[in-house]
Amino acid sequence: MPRLLYLVTSAREMRLADGTPHETGYFAEEAAVPYRRFTAAGVDVVVATPDGQQPHADSYGLQPIFHMPDEDEDFLGSITRTFAPDVDDIRLTLRHLTGLGLGASRRIVLALRDTGMPLEEARALVGRAAKEAWRQDRQLADVLAGQDTPLSPADIEAAATAHLDASQAISDGLAAELAAIPGFQDPVALSDMTEDEMASFDAVFVPGGHGPMVDLADNPDVTRLLQILHRKGATIAALCHGPAALLAAGGRDDGEWLFEGFRLTSFTDEEEDQTVAGKLGMSWYLDTALKNAGAVFDDAPSAWVSHVVVDRNLVTGQNPGSSGATADAVLKTLEVL
Repeated sequence: MPRLLYLVTSAREMRLADGTPHETGYFAEEAAVPYRRFTAAGVDVVVATPDGQQPHADSYGLQPIFHMPDEDEDFLGSITRTFAPDVDDIRLTLRHLTGLGLGASRRIVLALRDTGMPLEEARALVGRAAKEAWRQDRQLADVLAGQDTPLSPADIEAAATAHLDASQAISDGLAAELAAIPGFQDPVALSDMTEDEMASFDAVFVPGGHGPMVDLADNPDVTRLLQILHRKGATIAALCHGPAALLAAGGRDDGEWLFEGFRLTSFTDEEEDQTVAGKLGMSWYLDTALKNAGAVFDDAPSAWVSHVVVDRNLVTGQNPGSSGATADAVLKTLEVL
């Protein structure tokens, strides 16, 4: 059975560009989804934080806007693909995906169907309204309210509320799932690990959230860990802001950064500028830092698209939506998938 070190930030606060404190921690989806997949595959997972302190789930990552039911998310994807003839030309921002009410599209279509409107007609109507909302940066419900439909504003609001309630239920379930993981309540301290203990792992996985930029990016114990695991060819994996840990990797015998010339990805500067912290002003940007360190940066054609890069023993994922695919890529390197 492969052994995997699940290295989670224990940071709870970061400093913005103007020096003000801002809540941080790990991003719930990025911690829960891979952990679930690793344990289901029979991997022996050991949770650690740099100092043995209990990790903190950033409340931002537990907002219901980030936990859309799969059927609603899939339907929204089928709608947004119609916005342009080439999917790569669709520029969807975080606000488009989470702030305009587009996630309720499926439920509004079904409500229209229930009034007797043919399903394809209902889908076409909502698709046109969603495109208008996207182009004009307006709420989908407001766009639909100005059109001739058999639904009242209250009907549309009810569909939107049902979507948000379902999303909140998923978020609450995720928080409960994480709280029930013993390692998240009583993690191992990376700082207490001997070199032999570090070498006993077949892989390390670092989930994101802004926290890794605080306590992993220049951590000497992370340096020890990555040097030891890299020497033995173990899988080194990180997701979203998790690749901040790679900045602590130290150098090779030739003086270059340990991952000089490796293809990798992370949360991009474009994506960062759309987050709450990014809008307030980050003190530094991860994607730029990795490029400056010597990475061959490989991001998706569009922001917020699932994207995973595997180069030799290094596995990296771009954003929260890449959580499942990144975990699967790690399992493949461990030959358990």
